[in-house]
Amino acid sequence: MLAKAAKVVPPQPDSGDPVWSYEPKWDGFRTIVFRDGDEVVLGSRGGKDLARYFPEMVDAVRAELPDRCVVDGELVVALEKDGSSRLDWDSLSERIHPADSRVRMLAEKTPAQFIGFDLLALGDDDYTSRPFEARRAALLDIAGTGAGRPQAGRSHPMCHVTTATADASVATDWFERFEGAGLDGVVAKRLDGTYVPNKREMVKVKHARTADCVLIGYRIHKSGNGIGSMLLGLYSGGQIQFIGGASAFTDAKRLEYLAELEPLRVGDDVVADGEQTRWRNGIDRTWIPLRPERVVEVAYDQMEKHRLRHAARFLRWRPDRDPLSCTYDQLEVPTKYDLSDVLEGK
Repeated sequence: MLAKAAKVVPPQPDSGDPVWSYEPKWDGFRTIVFRDGDEVVLGSRGGKDLARYFPEMVDAVRAELPDRCVVDGELVVALEKDGSSRLDWDSLSERIHPADSRVRMLAEKTPAQFIGFDLLALGDDDYTSRPFEARRAALLDIAGTGAGRPQAGRSHPMCHVTTATADASVATDWFERFEGAGLDGVVAKRLDGTYVPNKREMVKVKHARTADCVLIGYRIHKSGNGIGSMLLGLYSGGQIQFIGGASAFTDAKRLEYLAELEPLRVGDDVVADGEQTRWRNGIDRTWIPLRPERVVEVAYDQMEKHRLRHAARFLRWRPDRDPLSCTYDQLEVPTKYDLSDVLEGK
């Protein structure tokens, strides 16, 4: 089941019973856990089994979840930093690796955790047609924090149930306070809603921000015509740092921006090699460097360490801004939190 975007947390009705259940939005790997005895499948959004990359989670599911169940949730990796346990997207991404030896090493070095938020089946019973309120109550019963839970006695359980609330003001507080790596909003679900695969029945409220960035280069569109993406930077300690890119231009804009930026090229034929990633290995990552003289305002959702978590969206040129004034200081700094605080809704 998917989610549609909204700008604000949907309010509860002024009178009568609550309609919505709210929970933090976990930005890890969306995963549906299937367990049938010793057989465990960690199903990804693309339908692939992630169990090969997370052997420690296979063991955890066998130890902590019922013999036969299907649970929807999110795979995350948390690291200790400044005395707090915080989610780390880079460490999670690094877990997808072809070498078995590295997979085993990372399973010990950066073990994952599973945050469950919906129960789809238990034993022989299909729960998808039951209201969410009942599905969540059953999930808490099999993997919550009460006595008799399957993982009772394990000092460090790896399968959790996300916190939730019916109070819209609490959800709004979470939205403002629990922002950071892997926590980028709030999800609202109808208490009486059934589980509908491939339908956007949930509501997600994500952070939307703007920043003034220095344009440091561009990549040619894969078609070979015009600009495919603009490369962005911010100054730190007098040095410009690459933070990500802005893309998704129309055909007309790609050609318009290419002509507009051509005079800023550093030399006539200077093309620098871009960095390869395991996600884009083999793809042409060359880019055209530009003199850092133009400032662009972009919309973004969140930062991951010193870079944009997702691609930004071009908004407008800022000819009134001095490129040297575009620093990290303009960005909002998330409040510190600990993973256990988020799970418990503190």
